[in-house]
Amino acid sequence: MSEPVCPECGGTGWRIIERDGLSGAQPCSCQSADRTRWLEERASIPPLYRQASLDNFKLPTESSQAYRQMAAVLLTVRSYVREFPQPQQPGLLFIGEPGTGKTHLAVATLRLLLARGFEGLFFDYQDLLARIRASWDPSAGEGDRDAYRAALETEVLLLDDLGSQRAPEWVIDTVTAIVTHRSNYRKPLIVTTNLPDEAAGDNLIERAPELPERVRYRVSLAEKIGERARSRLFEMCRVVRMPAVGDYRLKSKAR
Repeated sequence: MSEPVCPECGGTGWRIIERDGLSGAQPCSCQSADRTRWLEERASIPPLYRQASLDNFKLPTESSQAYRQMAAVLLTVRSYVREFPQPQQPGLLFIGEPGTGKTHLAVATLRLLLARGFEGLFFDYQDLLARIRASWDPSAGEGDRDAYRAALETEVLLLDDLGSQRAPEWVIDTVTAIVTHRSNYRKPLIVTTNLPDEAAGDNLIERAPELPERVRYRVSLAEKIGERARSRLFEMCRVVRMPAVGDYRLKSKAR
């Protein structure tokens, strides 16, 4: 079965327009839609999040305070997209507990930028490091060898779950190189992390629910990615703190 032909341009990609007795041509809107689909296919967004949008993000309903806090998060994200690209702070950093909707919002942000014609890539942090490490093998495939360069050069990089990997020296060096390069060249970076940040006021000491009389220490973002990368990240990104409103993934499935 043949592909449907656009009724506006007849498949040419151009619309004939007439104004003040003159005729000309302009790109058809179908070309923009085709480019968006092409960009989304190249962005490597996981299937679970390919339909993520700000419109289908579920706001919490268990309390008015939680609703207001998450609505404020959405306003920050919409402001970032509206003002993009913003050279002073070209990045967006989502910080919060697991299951608060960080990845949904990060992908929704990326998809809005793709729809505007910007190129972008989604990388799971652990997967990116695994591919970079695999690229050291002389028999590595082209995709693994290109992963590091893509993280440096792609127009918009989404790095999901930053700091989830243990932090040997090569990991810290790699993250520092990526963040520093993107900061120096004002390349947008969208990041999600579950890790607290002590310098920003997060408490690294928590009570163990099973043993309330004891405390445990949480590993900070700086400990996992290095102080230099952490400093650059906060310098180049608007920070979005996700309120603790329960597990977003479970709530989304229940609705």
